[in-house]
Amino acid sequence: MDFTHLNSAGTAYMVDVTQKQPTVRTATAEGEVVCSSAVMTALREGTVPKGDVLAVARIAGISAAKKVPELLPLAHTIGVHGCAVDLELADAHVKITATVRTADRTGVEMEALTAVNVAALALIDMVKGVDRSAYIRRCGIVAKSGGRSGDWSRTLPEA
Repeated sequence: MDFTHLNSAGTAYMVDVTQKQPTVRTATAEGEVVCSSAVMTALREGTVPKGDVLAVARIAGISAAKKVPELLPLAHTIGVHGCAVDLELADAHVKITATVRTADRTGVEMEALTAVNVAALALIDMVKGVDRSAYIRRCGIVAKSGGRSGDWSRTLPEA
């Protein structure tokens, strides 16, 4: 198996994408934050003491998608041309879905994953005064399109 971020001497390097043509690329990631019933009730009623948790988490996720090259040392700086972060209240968790789009030389999977994880962290930060046991689970890419490898999708396994 060839590792694209290792040269022939085994040294890590950033893959050169200069010669690649920009194409439209999309990636979607999902994750969940498991919360107590008290937090889920407070989220539904809008009574979490720190304020609008879902709005803060959404903005945190969008902001994070644009900062991936600062966080991941071998990630390319690309244009994040679209980013949607959606939060859905389920019975005992909040489902977070992030879809990121670009027209660039490399994909946006890391941007989508980062958006979900930072949105989840923001949510936990906002509810930790009510529920210190909240945690992140089941985070992964569920779809991608564009680029050399084309389209791909899956469903994350149930928890």
